[in-house]
Amino acid sequence: MKKNQLFAALAVLFFLTACDTSTKEQTASKTIDTDSTQNYEFKYSAEQFADLKIIRYQVPGFEELPLEQKVLLYYLYEAALSGRDIMYDQNYQHNLQLRKTFEAIVKRENDFNENSEAFDKLMVYIKRFWFSNGIHHHYSNNKFEPEFDRAYFEGILEKMDEKELPLAENESKAQFIEKITEVIFNPEIAPKKVNLDDGADIVKTSAINFYGEDVTQAEVEAYYATMDKVEEQQPEYGLNTKLVKENGKIVAKTWKVGGMYSPAILEMVKWLEKAALVAENPEQKLALDRLVTYYRSGDVSDWDQYNIAWVNDTNSRTDVVNGFIEVYNDPLGYKGSFESVVSFKDMEATKRIEAVGKEAQWFEDNSPLMEEHKKKNVKGITGKVITVVVESGDASPSTPIGINLPNNNWIREVHGSKSVSLGNIVHAYEQSAKEGKSSLKEFAYSQEEIDRSRNYGDVADLLHTDLHEVIGHASGVINEGIGTPKETLKNYASTLEEARADLVALYYLYDEKLIEMGLMESLESGKSAYDDYIKNGLMLQLRRLELGDQIEEAHMRNRQLIAKWAYEKGKEANVIEKKMRDGKTYFVINDYDQLRVLFGQLLREIQRIKSEGDFESGKSLVETYGVKVDPELHAEVLKRFEALGSAPYGGFINPKLTPVLEGDSIIDVKIEYPDDFKTQMLFYGDKYSFLK
Repeated sequence: MKKNQLFAALAVLFFLTACDTSTKEQTASKTIDTDSTQNYEFKYSAEQFADLKIIRYQVPGFEELPLEQKVLLYYLYEAALSGRDIMYDQNYQHNLQLRKTFEAIVKRENDFNENSEAFDKLMVYIKRFWFSNGIHHHYSNNKFEPEFDRAYFEGILEKMDEKELPLAENESKAQFIEKITEVIFNPEIAPKKVNLDDGADIVKTSAINFYGEDVTQAEVEAYYATMDKVEEQQPEYGLNTKLVKENGKIVAKTWKVGGMYSPAILEMVKWLEKAALVAENPEQKLALDRLVTYYRSGDVSDWDQYNIAWVNDTNSRTDVVNGFIEVYNDPLGYKGSFESVVSFKDMEATKRIEAVGKEAQWFEDNSPLMEEHKKKNVKGITGKVITVVVESGDASPSTPIGINLPNNNWIREVHGSKSVSLGNIVHAYEQSAKEGKSSLKEFAYSQEEIDRSRNYGDVADLLHTDLHEVIGHASGVINEGIGTPKETLKNYASTLEEARADLVALYYLYDEKLIEMGLMESLESGKSAYDDYIKNGLMLQLRRLELGDQIEEAHMRNRQLIAKWAYEKGKEANVIEKKMRDGKTYFVINDYDQLRVLFGQLLREIQRIKSEGDFESGKSLVETYGVKVDPELHAEVLKRFEALGSAPYGGFINPKLTPVLEGDSIIDVKIEYPDDFKTQMLFYGDKYSFLK
């Protein structure tokens, strides 16, 4: 296919709008057929509350899959949901008790809603809890502040029978009520899920349940400093353990069959073993078998063997991410949060991302990195667009739109990596934003900028994700003898890694190479990407913070770091100009060529920091540019977004898979699209509750 034809085809397949959210119900522009007899308009937006919007997504192509693949996806779906309890407990030690309490209350809501205003506020709190898998905001990490009265909540608990409440062993009802209400209403208890404040003991002051309450940051760092290290093939030590103190010594409690979380992991293993029996090919079966081995042993070396097999399975159409994976929720970057994403490849859409992956060595060779920090032989980057079937744990309800795994650096360097774009998730986000007031109109300075975003922003967004995941996370090398980023860069490692990947994407989004590859029409797409990134990094993302808050989340820190650094460094040449009109602030790019040069300079420096393990330089970058918020600008952004009436965060209701049986045999798998968030959460609580 000629490059202009390839571009046109991809543009049609992936037409997206600017990332606005909406308070109105959205519908797709075309209909789907769910039972071969009835066409209907699919409604993407389900509801909105607090700062959250609940969205639905479709799974196009599922009905046409062969029966064997449907059955495989169903088994993986069950495995994914069987692990959801783990994420609640990982996020905070009392979350499971709280969730079971909330579920019991909601099941009896007709008995407790005499004071409808108070109960409505309680329901908003409960939905926020479900959305974040716990009592802390999924993005800001701050504990939710209840808007209902403590006495009202205690009164509800008093009316409930002891058998309805998830009392701990030897715990009285009175003790339970006191504990639960203190956790919810006392602002001094667990105020932050993850605390990255400079100078704090980030282990003791983080509520995340990866460490015992009496374990300190210094003790954790000393514990891992004594671990035996395999020079060239270092496992991800500590990925699947909780560190506690026993008799004054640090002990690791492993998440495995027979260890912590055993009932949920056993249930996952049951379904993974079923999936292995119907795997598409020997490579996929090997990967699933090795995942089961890891869950049984708890040995991170077995996790590495699974990841090697998973990376080498490039021919299967179906796929799964399942395990203790991302370490963003650990302030020290060791512990993996449970997540699962079950999917199958979108064959046509994958052509774009595959084109990026095939040129990985060119991108590495032509990057602005120091020569000694470039990979001489980029290996095994596999890219694809996937259609998500279900998500669980850290990936649900709030989901990534791109994934690059595995995270272990030595596996990436020796065996390669997989990068995926979540095609139907991105589509659902954008469809839900089709109506409502536009943040693009509100924050763009000129009609030229608005038109450019509408004409080129869709392609720019997709390519940014592809380049970030496929090229960005896979680029660069660490100097010989330097430890892993979580050891050298510590609590700044995640922010700097995300900044590095974003900068790779930004640098190449304004490169004619992408035009030559047929992936975009002109550099106007790159300009649109730069416009959006600067606006978002300096202004738009501030709507996600309460007035007076600093930035805590790694991705938000990364975006402000890049945008603010470029703005400050380009001031003398007026690369980015701050303009005022009608009392409103705008940031306008005057020199796109020079901005690309600045992005390249920052990329080179952050890669140097990672390659050399330069903690002090990394800390200085993040603390200087990524953390502090201008309070006047923040207040202005909040006011402007309030007028738009849009929620800053979106998350999803999952589809439901149901097997059709003939005797003991599955003869089909039906897919349904639930439309009520509360109903799904109660269903999950009833069917997939394996931990106490």
